[in-house]
Amino acid sequence: MILELLLLFVAGFFGGILNSIAGGGTFITFPALLFVGVPPISANATNTFASCSGYLSGTYAFRKDLQEHKHELPKFIVVSLIGGILGAWLLLQTPEAVFQEIIPWLLLFATVLFTFGTRLNEGLRKLTSRHKHATKVGAVLALVLLMGVCVYGGFFNAGLGIISLSYLAVAGYTNINAMNGLKLLISSCVSLIAIVLFAYNDTIAWIPGMAVLVGSLVGGYMAALISRQLPQIYVRGFVVLVSISITTYFFCDFYAI
Repeated sequence: MILELLLLFVAGFFGGILNSIAGGGTFITFPALLFVGVPPISANATNTFASCSGYLSGTYAFRKDLQEHKHELPKFIVVSLIGGILGAWLLLQTPEAVFQEIIPWLLLFATVLFTFGTRLNEGLRKLTSRHKHATKVGAVLALVLLMGVCVYGGFFNAGLGIISLSYLAVAGYTNINAMNGLKLLISSCVSLIAIVLFAYNDTIAWIPGMAVLVGSLVGGYMAALISRQLPQIYVRGFVVLVSISITTYFFCDFYAI
């Protein structure tokens, strides 16, 4: 039991680092929970609970970057809470095999979106400069997209950070540190509200989850401090690399490629 908890702590530590820098810590923590014998649906809920600490500590570490967007924070919080509880409810109503099959395609979409999000955003800016109503339409579409991201996060935590960064890139954000802060804020709110529903339905394995949680707390905070000191081009490149690796893993795992 002690060795299993130690394994989960280490998985949580590295998962917290990955979540704070690029997202995708589930690539480490979810398989670790399955490895020690936690059932898949419970492992998914437990992973959301455990990863939340890394999101929270990372958000706190990026608090100065978030101040630059303080007027937008209520929008992110409200939409994240609504989307998170909708996604968690959908998860509890959906057979595991169904959402496992669509995860690789969602991650592939997110990877492409983040990689080319800056170019797409440049095109959208040109469009808004030519069409005076395009800005309002774009704002509505961005809000709908954010809701979709949050519903996905409540439904299955894997890749939430990558998809959040993809949304932020398309929405016009360019500072990778501010984007990481907003990504972690979204992830925190989505996870917190999902945890409430999972706990109510007694889906969380608390002891294994606590081991991963402590590791994520330490790893997430350390990584956030380190990533703020790195050149943006390296952090963005790391995000692309991790997203491609995660997407490839899920395709190979679920479709036995």
